[in-house]
Amino acid sequence: MSDDIDTTIPPLIVRDVFPPEESLSVLRGVKFEGPREACGLFGAYGLRNAHELVFVGIFQQQHRGQESCGIVSSVDNDLATLLRIGTVGEQITPDKMAPLKSEMSIGHVRYSTQGSPTVKNTQPLVVETHRYGPIAVAHNGNLTNALELRREAGMKGAIFQTTNDTEVILHLVARSEQRDIVDAIRESLERVEGAYSLLFLTPRKMIAVRDPRGFRPLSIARLDNGWVVASESCAFDQIGAVFQRDVEPGEVIVFDDPDSHRFKTLRLSKVENPSFCFFEHVYFARPDSKVFGDFVYESRLKMGRQLAREHPIEADIVSPVPDSGTFAAQGYAHESGIAYHDVFIRNHYVGRTFLKPSDEGRKLSIDMKLNVIKNVVRDKRIVVVDDSIIRGNTAKRRVTALKQAGAREVHLRISCPPTVAPCYFGVDFPNAKDLIAAKLGTEEIKKELQVDSLGYLSLEGMLGCASLPKTSYCTGCWTGKHPVKVVGGIDKHASERKGRTTSHVTTV
Repeated sequence: MSDDIDTTIPPLIVRDVFPPEESLSVLRGVKFEGPREACGLFGAYGLRNAHELVFVGIFQQQHRGQESCGIVSSVDNDLATLLRIGTVGEQITPDKMAPLKSEMSIGHVRYSTQGSPTVKNTQPLVVETHRYGPIAVAHNGNLTNALELRREAGMKGAIFQTTNDTEVILHLVARSEQRDIVDAIRESLERVEGAYSLLFLTPRKMIAVRDPRGFRPLSIARLDNGWVVASESCAFDQIGAVFQRDVEPGEVIVFDDPDSHRFKTLRLSKVENPSFCFFEHVYFARPDSKVFGDFVYESRLKMGRQLAREHPIEADIVSPVPDSGTFAAQGYAHESGIAYHDVFIRNHYVGRTFLKPSDEGRKLSIDMKLNVIKNVVRDKRIVVVDDSIIRGNTAKRRVTALKQAGAREVHLRISCPPTVAPCYFGVDFPNAKDLIAAKLGTEEIKKELQVDSLGYLSLEGMLGCASLPKTSYCTGCWTGKHPVKVVGGIDKHASERKGRTTSHVTTV
């Protein structure tokens, strides 16, 4: 490499078309009740209204992250960027998108799994490198060796502008001596461990990558003469794109020739056994998505049926906790022959409970989010089906509400096994000490929640509800056996506590 070429990433310049909102730093350290979503990606290539398609794509995946959102487009041989704290529908409007008009764009919705939900951590991240020019990246996953790589880069003089793990990848790419950006990305990812589905954008290329184990989903669809890529296939439906296939684990797909209507496919050198996150089927993915080869709503119906076989009970009503328990409850009702009724009415205009900065605020919002239909539950024996129990606080309050409304019996059924371990691969579960099933057995949890009976779906029964071999899935949160060894766990805010190595983001 020539001595006059400096591949160190210069200070990050966020070319935000409009100034971002205030930081949500109040969220740092806030405890939440349930599992938190992974992030959502969407990219469009070779399409005249790519930026608008990306807006629709990330809007359709808003369930995967509500903290922040962003769109980056290739405009005039540069990257134009719009980053916002908040949701897509509230923060990205047509007038703000006008400067992003392009045939090639990527977007991101974020729930933070490493680094606080601040403006500087909003994705896609955009940097300017001397060798490759501007590069943007959007990431869904968690890098298990990010802190180690971050320290190593810092010792060599790197200056980090964010506290998330994604920027580590950009530093590795910027320091590569490869002539081509695609080769630099492939080389850099050989050093990265953990879960990553990635979308890169340069002024001339869009690149999609999935880690060798395929922890998080990523799919490709055809639209007219162009291509779209998304974390979930539900994002394709609203724009009329035709699903083609998943990005394979360890695959690198390069879109760089709009005239050929084709893409190039390469591989990372690592070859691993697949470790698809089964929690995508249990909770995260939308029911209308196809994930890891199976339609999510079908998987959840099967889980409900299997749950009824494993934990039958005499009851009058089967009801879900909306919305994640709906299809499993339907499956339970079909298999058991017990009537299906909604007993909870959800107020969709109440903010998410984990965003409340105080315990009192969270409890109040839980009460406001779901209301019991009293005349339906009075004197009834009710089976309540939910996707999971994490801390147990919300489940207990719902059971109490049903009893106070006059339910004679409440039987709780959970469409996955007990969650006993944290996730290190893109899902923000709390530490094991905060997981109720890590501390208590099923009978003890039953007493704690004050239910008449409690039944979890078995691991074997759950895995049997999907079409792939059972060894294809990561089940670490239920077994404590993770496919990648993580020494000492992952601290979401470690890079913020180990010394301030970040500088202010410059907004132009």
